[in-house]
Formats: sequence, C-alpha cells, structure tokens
Amino acid sequence: MTTKVLVVEDNRDSAAILRSILENNGCHVDVAEDGAEALERLAAALPDVMLLDIMMPGLSGLDVLDSIRRDHRTSRLPVILVTAKTLDDDVMGGYQCGADYYITKPFTAKQLLYGLRLVLGESRLPARPRGKENEDLA
Repeated sequence: MTTKVLVVEDNRDSAAILRSILENNGCHVDVAEDGAEALERLAAALPDVMLLDIMMPGLSGLDVLDSIRRDHRTSRLPVILVTAKTLDDDVMGGYQCGADYYITKPFTAKQLLYGLRLVLGESRLPARPRGKENEDLA
C-alpha cells in the first residue's frame, strides 16, 4: 500500500526536496502551494498524512490546521508541521492547534521519515533509507 502525502508548501525548492525524499521512500506525493489550494485538495480526496508549512501567503498553516480539525471529515488526518518557526512558543502553539508532530527547518530525511513513522505507524512506510539520511535538506 502506497502512502499518500499532501505537501503544503509555498516555497518551490522546499516542496521539491520534500517530494524527492518522500517519493524515494515509496510515497505518492501531491503538492499544494498555499492553504486555500490545500483545503480544495482535501475536499476532493483525503491523503494519509499532510505535511504543512506554517508561514504561507493567504491562509497560514495554522489557519489550515484549524479548519482541518473543525471538519469531521478531516479531523483525524495526521498533520506534521514542517516550518522554519523554531521558538518554543511556536512549537507549543503548533501542538496546541492540533499538530501531530512538528519538524523545524532545516531537517534531514531521517527526521522527516521518523515523523511519518511516528504518526502513521512503522508498517505504513518502506524500510528506513540507507545513505544520505543525515544530510541537511531543507
């Protein structure tokens, strides 16, 4: 079974890095460039997990997360915040808004895959990658 991931990221380079890591680990990846597009994609089809940037134009990632948690259809969707916001208050705020996990940029493939395994369960992803997992990527 292929894990379906919705990446919500307005920075094309960051989105490309996330896509590469995920696809190289057997995931099917869809990318939304902003919060409004993310909510449209969720209305059409639910992924297994969402990777969500906080700082985006229009709807912020926290606005999107709030909308997801208030909708009975998406309220249980695992959401991992992937963001440059690194202060303790930012991290705690993300969890208080309903994030399942919080990853700060820059991150490694190993950190990202650990977060996915944590929120989805070990069996939902292929075996751990070998090689460049300790490289800083985003």
